[in-house]
Amino acid sequence: MHGMPRRFEAERRRDPYYRAAQREGLRSRAAFKLAYLDDRFRLFRGDSRVLDLGAAPGGWSTIARERVGARGEVVAVDPRPIEPIEGVRVVRGRVGDPSLAARLGPRPYDLVLSDMSPRISGAYATDHARSVALVREALGLARSVLAPGGTFVAKVFDGDLLPELEEELARSFERVRRTKPPASREPSSELYLLAFGHRPERVAHPREPGPTPPPAPDI
Repeated sequence: MHGMPRRFEAERRRDPYYRAAQREGLRSRAAFKLAYLDDRFRLFRGDSRVLDLGAAPGGWSTIARERVGARGEVVAVDPRPIEPIEGVRVVRGRVGDPSLAARLGPRPYDLVLSDMSPRISGAYATDHARSVALVREALGLARSVLAPGGTFVAKVFDGDLLPELEEELARSFERVRRTKPPASREPSSELYLLAFGHRPERVAHPREPGPTPPPAPDI
């Protein structure tokens, strides 16, 4: 029982990204994944409003805060406490909570990030399905808070539900990509989906009633 945590700790200490995170004062090795995604796909602008879902311990929010600059804004969401990050607003909440969108304010976001992971069971199909469910929860929130043209980024575990999930994203976004950052551990099945060009669903307004047609003639 005790061998697994010790082995994990030993592997983590050998991990160059974990060591770099410690050396650079970053909150997690995950920070390097977001930095890579931004370097490759140009996620942040100087005035971006960013929503970071599943933000604890704050590695992604830290990178986002650095990259959006003084005119940008970062909001971090997690049910767990997050140590304060200068310039980041922290909202304690669960992504599936229907009241969360209202607590995030009326202004739309340019970028919604989700690095949420399910509780790992060790059963590949179960963990994959749970990760897809988390992406769908994040996507549901993103659809309601993203600005037109906005971007959605989410972690998911590879598996047979992935094509269906990508099709779902394609219904709300102009372009969908997948990638695996170098900082992701080699044996891990995790990858990141990026959806660009948010297309908000148009609300269908009821048509105005037209003039009543004349009654059909008796035949």
